[in-house]
Amino acid sequence: MKKHSARVAPLSACNSPVLTLTKVEGDERSHDCTTPAEAQTQAGMEAGGRGSPCCQTCSMIHLKKIFWGIVVVLGVCSSWSGSTQLAKLTFKKFDAPFTLTWFATNWNFLFFPLYYIGHVCKSAEKQSPQQRYGECCRFFGDNGLTLKAFFTKAAPFGVLWTLTNYLYLHAIKKINTTDVSVLFCCNKAFVFLLSWIVLRDRFMGVRIVAAILAIAGIVMMTYADGFHSHSVIGIALVVGSASTSALYKVLFKLLLGSAKYGEAALFLSVLAVFNILFVTCIPVILYFTKVEYWSSFDAIPWGSICGFSVLLLTFNIILNFGIAITYPTLISLGIVLSVPVNAIVDHYSSDIVFNSVRVIAIVIIGLGFLLLLLPEEWDEWLIKLLTRLKVRKKEEIPEGNGDIVSGLQNKSRRTRPSMSSFTH
Repeated sequence: MKKHSARVAPLSACNSPVLTLTKVEGDERSHDCTTPAEAQTQAGMEAGGRGSPCCQTCSMIHLKKIFWGIVVVLGVCSSWSGSTQLAKLTFKKFDAPFTLTWFATNWNFLFFPLYYIGHVCKSAEKQSPQQRYGECCRFFGDNGLTLKAFFTKAAPFGVLWTLTNYLYLHAIKKINTTDVSVLFCCNKAFVFLLSWIVLRDRFMGVRIVAAILAIAGIVMMTYADGFHSHSVIGIALVVGSASTSALYKVLFKLLLGSAKYGEAALFLSVLAVFNILFVTCIPVILYFTKVEYWSSFDAIPWGSICGFSVLLLTFNIILNFGIAITYPTLISLGIVLSVPVNAIVDHYSSDIVFNSVRVIAIVIIGLGFLLLLLPEEWDEWLIKLLTRLKVRKKEEIPEGNGDIVSGLQNKSRRTRPSMSSFTH
């Protein structure tokens, strides 16, 4: 059996998703459009003056990815903002953020069954659940998902997953959903800083600027409410949530590398198992100590709780597996687009005040988030674009000068008198 090693890769463009903290790669297929044989055929057809079918196929693939990207962006935006708003609504009747975190995390168990259903529907070589599970278990090592692998490779991430979601939900109790959603976008800046330090990722000045913008936005967001203790605690909670989320991503890259679709689905299902076995005692303790207490099970708003869990599961599924049909950058755009959606909802449903400081803070953090989406080669592309523009400008100037000179010569010929007029 081939030894499984961690496939560590740099977090290029910080494209790892928020909350769904794994970065998946292609499962069983390559997305390359041109093989060497096709390249020769393409060259021959271009020499003959005809269009290349491969280029047309690539164009159709890109158009299809962009179309699905729009669908995915709308799905990410609606599920993320919807789950945030439902959580805020739930806390009006059910003031138990940790219990809500525990309940929603249990739904992660559906990841692997849903993945297997997709595998049966799409794959040409169908495998039994046991066979597919056995292959995906190799992600944890040569011996599969052993007890040692469970505690060393899954349990720490289960703790970070719970902390990320709990701090985020607890922050929703303290401050409005607009501030929570925009502050959580600082997650990408924290991912870059940690990956630069821990993973030795490529240094990029534009990402340092983005990180500075994120920190400045956090300070301005705190100042927008006048440094009141209630808002400061809420901001600290959501910044802590973004920090644990970033730590999760970087540790996953450092210890486990990258995962295929089935491996990522199994890993997230294992996190649900850890949550059921080892985290269940905490909500029970909180209930009996009346830290998170409710009068009866009939008083629990099951509709909003289940709705929140379904939307959060949908959000995680789209982010983890949306990369199969579109570009990661488009997926990330759905997260930042949820900020104006939450702002509109808060404007009509709460007493939030959008003063100039808060608006500037939102714009600064959003700008930093967008800067982090720039690819690593953006500076090279910019240099090439400027070089081409300079070359075109130089080519146009001599042609223009030539036209002016020829025009002046023709004009002088027309105005110069003929020698025959003087001979008569």
